[in-house]
Amino acid sequence: MTFDRTAVEGLAADPRASAIHRSLRYYYGNAEHDAALDRLYAAWVRPGDLVVDVGAHVGDRVGSFRRLGARVVAVEPQPLCVRALREIYAGDPDVTVVEAICGERPGTADFFVNSANPTVSTASADFVRSADGASGWREQVWDDRIEVPVVTLDALIAAHGTPAFVKIDVEGFEDAVLSGLSTAVPALSFEFTTIGRDVAQRCLDRAGALGFERFNVALGDSMALEFGEWITAGAMAQHIAGLPHEANSGDVYCRPA
Repeated sequence: MTFDRTAVEGLAADPRASAIHRSLRYYYGNAEHDAALDRLYAAWVRPGDLVVDVGAHVGDRVGSFRRLGARVVAVEPQPLCVRALREIYAGDPDVTVVEAICGERPGTADFFVNSANPTVSTASADFVRSADGASGWREQVWDDRIEVPVVTLDALIAAHGTPAFVKIDVEGFEDAVLSGLSTAVPALSFEFTTIGRDVAQRCLDRAGALGFERFNVALGDSMALEFGEWITAGAMAQHIAGLPHEANSGDVYCRPA
């Protein structure tokens, strides 16, 4: 199943969706980007698998997982992004959109919205504080706050089944997401930033407690793994600690052995 191109074009022409126009233009219809995503995720995702995409934004990863033949549960709290997901994948019964964040326990939480750049909206007040005045982040403004539902990964697994892969990209809230997971999964990834290296360390600790032993990383939007041989949690922690601030972000990939 491919995405609904007409829906993408309609959103891209809608002034009410202007905050996500840049993301729509970059992520949809970019064949090189799509191919790189598919090569990366093909290591963990097979036809018929289930994938949970936590922090789905406008759904470019959802598109990759679907091209690889997986069913997708897409978790996203921002109303505009949820609208995009539901319209772009409206005709696809194998995409389920959950309007919420993932966290340690169910309930509700404050969510800090960056209206001009929704991709860095976050449930982490610490992330917003860390970005304040930091190089590369000075122009970012979290100008709104909304209350959103919180679900746990455990609850999603109980409702939808055990995923082959879990992707977590939630701007400094990754450790809270992993705290809501107690069931072993075959593989997962979590984003980190150089303004939140402590969050990355807590994620590595939690991943170790869940049984993951080997790790790799893709920096920025490279969609290419840095290490030919997968490394230990300790070595990954050292690598992240040694990155220059300008590296900004990356995704750590975790596997059992």
